[in-house]
Amino acid sequence: MKFSENWLRELVEVKADRSTLAHALTMAGLEVEEITPLGEHLGGVLVAEIVAAEKHPEADRLQVCRVDAGQGEPLQIVCGAPNARVGIKVPLATVGANLPGGIAIKAAKLRGVESFGMLCSAKELALDADASGLLELPGDAPVGRALADYLGLPDASLELKLTPNRPDCLSMLGLAHDVAALFGGHAGALSPAESAPARSDAGARRGIRLEAGADAPRYLGCIVEGIDPAARTPLWLAERLRRAGLRPISAIVDVTNYVMLELGQPLHAFDNDKLEGDIVVRHAGAGEALKLLDGSEAKLDGGFLVIADQDKGLAVAGVMGGYDSRVTDVTRNVFLEAAHFAPAAIMGRARKLGMHTDASHRFERGVDPELPRRALERATELLLKIAGGQAGPILQAELPELLPQRSAVLLRRARLHRVLGVAVADAEVERIFVALGMRVEVLPDGWRVAAPSSRFDIEREEDLIEEVARIFGYDNIPTHTPAGALTLAAEPEARIGELALREQLAARGFHEAVNLSFVAGDLLQQWGYQGGLVALANPLSADLAVMRPSLLPGLVAALAHNRARQQERVRLFELARVFRQDGASSEKAPAPLETPTLAIAACGKARAEQWGEPKRALDFYDLKGELDALIAWGGEPQRWTMHADGLPSWLHPGRGARVARDGATAGYLGALHPQLAKALDLADDVYVLELALEPLTARRLPKARPVARFPSVRRDIAIDLPEQVAWAEVERAVREALAERLIELRLFDRYSGQGIEAGRKSLAMGLILQDASRTLTDEDAERCVQEAVAALQTKCMARWRG
Repeated sequence: MKFSENWLRELVEVKADRSTLAHALTMAGLEVEEITPLGEHLGGVLVAEIVAAEKHPEADRLQVCRVDAGQGEPLQIVCGAPNARVGIKVPLATVGANLPGGIAIKAAKLRGVESFGMLCSAKELALDADASGLLELPGDAPVGRALADYLGLPDASLELKLTPNRPDCLSMLGLAHDVAALFGGHAGALSPAESAPARSDAGARRGIRLEAGADAPRYLGCIVEGIDPAARTPLWLAERLRRAGLRPISAIVDVTNYVMLELGQPLHAFDNDKLEGDIVVRHAGAGEALKLLDGSEAKLDGGFLVIADQDKGLAVAGVMGGYDSRVTDVTRNVFLEAAHFAPAAIMGRARKLGMHTDASHRFERGVDPELPRRALERATELLLKIAGGQAGPILQAELPELLPQRSAVLLRRARLHRVLGVAVADAEVERIFVALGMRVEVLPDGWRVAAPSSRFDIEREEDLIEEVARIFGYDNIPTHTPAGALTLAAEPEARIGELALREQLAARGFHEAVNLSFVAGDLLQQWGYQGGLVALANPLSADLAVMRPSLLPGLVAALAHNRARQQERVRLFELARVFRQDGASSEKAPAPLETPTLAIAACGKARAEQWGEPKRALDFYDLKGELDALIAWGGEPQRWTMHADGLPSWLHPGRGARVARDGATAGYLGALHPQLAKALDLADDVYVLELALEPLTARRLPKARPVARFPSVRRDIAIDLPEQVAWAEVERAVREALAERLIELRLFDRYSGQGIEAGRKSLAMGLILQDASRTLTDEDAERCVQEAVAALQTKCMARWRG
């Protein structure tokens, strides 16, 4: 919100200088982001008129002008502005003036012709960014008058950074309420001087139909006929628009913009002669297209609201008007509209069209539903004064049962004191609420407060306490050290904390990465993710359109980013949530599933550069070793298994594994599929791991037991079995056969080749046997070997080699 300081001071008396006003606004939650002084160095700048202009004898782009400055003989000025011509009134910086930016005006010769001053653009005077030509003043501007006096300077343009819950301060009237409360004013003096314009009951009418339900429950219009299309916007109105950051365009458009700034209600003017039949407020049809004021073609869907007549669309409601129904330099009859749209019906629509407008900015946050009639009256009044014409009756259609309803909020005196920690006098509390435009009913234990319809943010008692606090002044509230015992949440012993897991991974040489939770849809397609994706309704960009279903796309992109910057050995991990669509949820309100997940991506050498062992590339077993270390930390490695089946499409089919705990899939481990690596432009093999955090952080509680009194016995066996039988099946068969007698199983050799049948392999393993109640004899050990071999023969098609 940008506005003129002088305009604000006309609405409410402020007994404070500019810096004090800015500080008070910021401390009240209306942050002043920028202050731009205007007209502070315009001494010696006058209103002047060009009475003669001739081409410069030595320069094609220069003119020699005779300028009347009201000081006797006209002055000779050399000027290069393209709009310099006889009869216009412009600012003249006389000799001796010092303009903003340190420009000192002196008599000079330009290409051999003397010049006694400078005709100025708005940018040279630091009044606007327009440097395209001279600042043209109205034809009735008094020649010889100081420009600062004529323009009502000095002034300042203040820009506020408003939070979304304060749309009422997107208007001068709403802002003035807060300023009145801050500086002891009263809301009764804040209404602009308005008088109901004369209307003709016999004036033109047009029907209005509401077909969008709660999205557009109120729409008002008014036809004004016979206006002067050549009417010029008054200087005071044009300057207020300019200092608010809006460029004056025409009398009709400037009036609608001015009322929007003054009251906060966006309006739009249609050329009434281009409308056919009734005005219809409806939802857009699928694939409906509309050419907008800026010349762009808007492709609409059923989520957009459209203002239409009986034949065609006229405007995208709450966003921008249409090109074909716009007012032009020859428009004599206009249809003014003012409406109330539900914020949810406008929210995100402008962004979907790739634009942001003043109207959408206000409607998205919420506009006072009671404001359209007042704004329409004000706009009609100004238009008739500036451009003449005859106003017809106000035409209104509404659905009262669908309009927002407000209820009073109770504020308890004791609650106010307890929350603020300071006693605020009852009279001051009541003054604050009244100055903010609220109705107050005094109760024995507090107040019942009815907020104005513009204050959507006042819903509960805490909102009223906040209003008192910010107007009373946070600086006036004493600071106390909080008292009370803090309750610390107990960390479950049977779970490994995320912080401890991060520290463990960092200790093992991995760097933590933090990526956005949003990824591009086409990147997910490269990875093979199709169904169950959570798409954003209003993404910031196409590259951030989908909630990530996996951490790996972002983590591998970070790895590639580092590899492209000469990092040869990259080891990254990320702990975060992934999002998938719950198929069981309703279509109307889907609830995404959020799963805490660990992901690792690594490439390059297996070890950092050193002299103790030869260099070798990272492989599958290096990353599996990292996983084994994390699994062992939980104390139950026997519950984890690796499987070669059920691999996702992004994993290498020959160098990948499905990781399971108690038979249920927990994640995947291995090298990226070569096709995916090529598509991602990854030159080296990249190994990845993705694992659900829940099973990984489960930990068996340590349980003390006595040191074994009897020695263990080792027996080695060698078997050959089919190549496709996994070690996990072998281990499970032996452990089930020997139960508690087997305390450890060690695989120490694997062989295939000469002496072994094709399609089979040889495994040699050590059985570490022990009994807690006695020493095992040779007979006991041999019996255990026989039982183990029998189990392997039955379950794994093994043959005993010795």
